[in-house]
Amino acid sequence: MATKTAEKVPAQKKFTGKIHTVVKWPEPVLAKRGEEITVFDKALEKLVEEMFESMYAAQGIGLAAPQIAISKRITVIDVSFRKDPADKLVLINPEVIQLEGKQTEEEGCLSLPEIREKVNRAAKVRVRAQNVKGEWFEVEGEELLARALQHEIDHLDGVLFIDRLSRLKRELVLRKIRKLQKNGEW
Repeated sequence: MATKTAEKVPAQKKFTGKIHTVVKWPEPVLAKRGEEITVFDKALEKLVEEMFESMYAAQGIGLAAPQIAISKRITVIDVSFRKDPADKLVLINPEVIQLEGKQTEEEGCLSLPEIREKVNRAAKVRVRAQNVKGEWFEVEGEELLARALQHEIDHLDGVLFIDRLSRLKRELVLRKIRKLQKNGEW
């Protein structure tokens, strides 16, 4: 990883939008493919801003629109969690165009609080997406960014990380969730 020279970061403008509640599994919106974005306007920019603030409020590094009950193909990622504005990514209508290697690391999810399991992912990924103005771009990620890109794009396809576990591991996780639900903790 290359080191960056320090740059002057402009002051953050005051957030005036809405903090969205993150929905939990088994909310149906989490299991369906999000709709393509076709209108790139001020309302979309506002939603993206709200998604970043909602993600930060929930202590996450990535958030997909279905996680806030909006079935659209939008995700935001900030693996630095506000430390480096250059790390903020907005991906609209993203598609994975290249996967390389393999990594197995523990993952969590804002829609599956208290659940963490090891998941196999590609070590390096290239993604093609649109920005808030509708312009296409490509981003490449390795390690944590590669994992975050794959995890969030999975959400846009109606896939949760527990869907990538073995049947036995997934059943153990679902048992734990049912116990939390029964105790009123979910």
